[in-house]
Amino acid sequence: MAFWDEKTLDEMTEAEWEALCDGCGRCCLIKLEDEDSGLLITSDVRCQLLDGDTCTCTDYPGRQAKVPDCIKLTPQNVTEIKWIPTTCAYRRIAEGKGLAWWHPLISGDPQTVVDVGVSARGRTFAEQDVAPGEWEDHAVDWPEWEPPERL
Repeated sequence: MAFWDEKTLDEMTEAEWEALCDGCGRCCLIKLEDEDSGLLITSDVRCQLLDGDTCTCTDYPGRQAKVPDCIKLTPQNVTEIKWIPTTCAYRRIAEGKGLAWWHPLISGDPQTVVDVGVSARGRTFAEQDVAPGEWEDHAVDWPEWEPPERL
Protein backbone atom coordinates (compact mmCIF):
# COMPACT_ATOMS: atom_id res chain seq x y z
CA MET A 1 0.00 0.00 0.00
CA ALA A 2 1.27 3.48 -0.84
CA PHE A 3 2.30 5.76 2.04
CA TRP A 4 -0.44 8.30 1.20
CA ASP A 5 -3.06 5.58 1.57
CA GLU A 6 -1.78 4.15 4.82
CA LYS A 7 -0.68 7.26 6.72
CA THR A 8 -2.37 10.44 7.83
CA LEU A 9 -0.69 13.73 6.97
CA ASP A 10 0.52 13.93 10.58
CA GLU A 11 2.20 10.52 10.33
CA MET A 12 4.16 11.26 7.16
CA THR A 13 7.90 11.85 7.16
CA GLU A 14 9.17 15.14 5.79
CA ALA A 15 10.20 13.39 2.55
CA GLU A 16 6.74 11.83 2.17
CA TRP A 17 5.08 15.16 2.87
CA GLU A 18 7.20 16.92 0.25
CA ALA A 19 6.54 14.13 -2.28
CA LEU A 20 2.82 14.91 -2.13
CA CYS A 21 3.30 18.25 -3.86
CA ASP A 22 2.30 17.81 -7.51
CA GLY A 23 4.26 20.91 -8.58
CA CYS A 24 1.26 22.70 -10.09
CA GLY A 25 2.25 26.11 -8.70
CA ARG A 26 -1.35 27.12 -7.96
CA CYS A 27 -0.66 27.80 -4.29
CA CYS A 28 2.07 30.26 -5.35
CA LEU A 29 -0.32 32.46 -7.31
CA ILE A 30 -0.97 35.76 -5.62
CA LYS A 31 -4.42 36.18 -4.13
CA LEU A 32 -6.25 39.49 -4.12
CA GLU A 33 -8.74 40.38 -1.41
CA ASP A 34 -11.78 42.49 -2.17
CA GLU A 35 -11.66 45.19 0.50
CA ASP A 36 -15.44 45.48 0.70
CA SER A 37 -16.53 41.83 0.76
CA GLY A 38 -13.34 40.07 1.92
CA LEU A 39 -13.65 37.78 -1.11
CA LEU A 40 -10.35 36.20 -2.16
CA ILE A 41 -9.62 36.31 -5.87
CA THR A 42 -6.81 34.32 -7.45
CA SER A 43 -4.61 36.10 -9.95
CA ASP A 44 -2.35 34.79 -12.68
CA VAL A 45 0.53 36.65 -11.04
CA ARG A 46 3.07 34.32 -9.49
CA CYS A 47 5.18 34.79 -6.41
CA GLN A 48 8.55 36.37 -7.12
CA LEU A 49 10.24 33.05 -6.32
CA LEU A 50 8.12 30.80 -8.54
CA ASP A 51 9.73 29.89 -11.84
CA GLY A 52 6.92 30.26 -14.39
CA ASP A 53 8.36 27.64 -16.73
CA THR A 54 9.03 24.86 -14.23
CA CYS A 55 6.58 25.73 -11.43
CA THR A 56 9.31 25.27 -8.86
CA CYS A 57 10.39 27.64 -6.14
CA THR A 58 13.76 29.18 -6.92
CA ASP A 59 14.65 29.27 -3.21
CA TYR A 60 12.46 26.74 -1.45
CA PRO A 61 14.60 26.48 1.72
CA GLY A 62 14.82 30.29 2.07
CA ARG A 63 11.40 31.21 0.74
CA GLN A 64 9.92 32.43 4.00
CA ALA A 65 12.86 34.74 4.67
CA LYS A 66 12.58 36.26 1.18
CA VAL A 67 8.77 36.29 1.00
CA PRO A 68 7.52 36.96 4.54
CA ASP A 69 3.88 36.21 3.70
CA CYS A 70 4.75 32.80 2.20
CA ILE A 71 2.75 30.26 4.15
CA LYS A 72 4.35 26.94 4.94
CA LEU A 73 1.74 24.22 4.63
CA THR A 74 1.52 21.84 7.55
CA PRO A 75 -0.86 19.01 8.46
CA GLN A 76 -2.37 21.42 10.98
CA ASN A 77 -3.05 24.38 8.67
CA VAL A 78 -3.82 22.73 5.32
CA THR A 79 -7.52 22.43 6.14
CA GLU A 80 -7.73 25.95 7.55
CA ILE A 81 -6.36 27.81 4.52
CA LYS A 82 -9.37 28.47 2.32
CA TRP A 83 -7.42 29.30 -0.83
CA ILE A 84 -5.63 25.96 -1.07
CA PRO A 85 -6.75 24.59 -4.46
CA THR A 86 -9.26 21.75 -4.39
CA THR A 87 -6.83 19.83 -6.59
CA CYS A 88 -4.04 20.05 -4.00
CA ALA A 89 -2.88 16.62 -2.77
CA TYR A 90 -2.54 17.90 0.79
CA ARG A 91 -6.13 19.12 0.80
CA ARG A 92 -7.45 16.02 -1.00
CA ILE A 93 -5.81 13.68 1.52
CA ALA A 94 -6.95 15.79 4.47
CA GLU A 95 -10.50 15.59 3.08
CA GLY A 96 -10.23 11.81 2.61
CA LYS A 97 -10.29 11.93 -1.21
CA GLY A 98 -6.88 10.39 -1.91
CA LEU A 99 -4.65 11.40 -4.79
CA ALA A 100 -6.10 12.29 -8.18
CA TRP A 101 -5.39 10.00 -11.15
CA TRP A 102 -3.19 12.67 -12.75
CA HIS A 103 -0.97 13.16 -9.68
CA PRO A 104 2.66 12.18 -10.46
CA LEU A 105 2.70 9.62 -7.63
CA ILE A 106 -0.21 7.86 -9.35
CA SER A 107 0.53 8.51 -13.04
CA GLY A 108 4.29 8.09 -12.69
CA ASP A 109 4.84 11.21 -14.80
CA PRO A 110 5.04 14.85 -13.60
CA GLN A 111 3.97 15.94 -17.10
CA THR A 112 0.46 14.63 -16.37
CA VAL A 113 -0.18 17.68 -14.16
CA VAL A 114 0.58 19.91 -17.15
CA ASP A 115 -1.25 17.77 -19.71
CA VAL A 116 -4.47 17.67 -17.70
CA GLY A 117 -4.48 21.46 -17.25
CA VAL A 118 -3.81 21.73 -13.52
CA SER A 119 -0.35 23.28 -13.78
CA ALA A 120 0.28 27.02 -13.79
CA ARG A 121 3.25 26.42 -16.09
CA GLY A 122 3.41 29.08 -18.80
CA ARG A 123 0.17 30.72 -17.67
CA THR A 124 1.43 33.35 -15.25
CA PHE A 125 3.06 36.74 -14.99
CA ALA A 126 5.99 37.63 -12.76
CA GLU A 127 5.05 39.70 -9.73
CA GLN A 128 7.66 42.33 -10.53
CA ASP A 129 6.25 42.77 -14.07
CA VAL A 130 2.76 43.79 -12.93
CA ALA A 131 2.20 47.43 -12.04
CA PRO A 132 0.18 48.08 -8.86
CA GLY A 133 -2.74 49.53 -10.82
CA GLU A 134 -2.96 46.47 -13.07
CA TRP A 135 -3.54 43.78 -10.44
CA GLU A 136 -7.30 43.62 -10.97
CA ASP A 137 -6.71 42.89 -14.66
CA HIS A 138 -5.02 39.64 -13.60
CA ALA A 139 -7.96 38.06 -11.77
CA VAL A 140 -8.53 34.57 -13.22
CA ASP A 141 -10.71 31.59 -12.47
CA TRP A 142 -8.69 28.79 -14.10
CA PRO A 143 -6.89 27.95 -10.83
CA GLU A 144 -10.26 26.83 -9.42
CA TRP A 145 -10.82 24.37 -12.30
CA GLU A 146 -10.72 20.69 -11.49
CA PRO A 147 -10.27 17.90 -14.02
CA PRO A 148 -12.75 15.03 -13.93
CA GLU A 149 -12.12 12.34 -11.33
CA ARG A 150 -11.75 9.82 -14.14
CA LEU A 151 -11.15 9.96 -17.87
